[in-house]
Amino acid sequence: MVVTEKMVRDALKTVKDPELHLDLVTLGLVYDIQIDGTRAKAIITLTTPMCPVAGEIVDQARLAIAKVDGVEEAEVQLTFDPPWTPERISPLIRSSLGL
Repeated sequence: MVVTEKMVRDALKTVKDPELHLDLVTLGLVYDIQIDGTRAKAIITLTTPMCPVAGEIVDQARLAIAKVDGVEEAEVQLTFDPPWTPERISPLIRSSLGL
């Protein structure tokens, strides 16, 4: 099976921020997805560099990607460049959160 960016993005929608209870994609925390054959890499950020569950979120994201059909190697890279801002969330969801 050919791995696609959409498949990886859909898998990352299953990983939720424990404080905001929204998934990584909805929050705009997924900066890039790279596919190279059976290898999938996601570059993500967090809402704050001081996130106490950063390791858990990265591990959950890696596991979610690894479950995608066709993925043999899953990697998640954490970055804070550029820093995340609430503007990365869609306006409709941002307004429902009061942001």
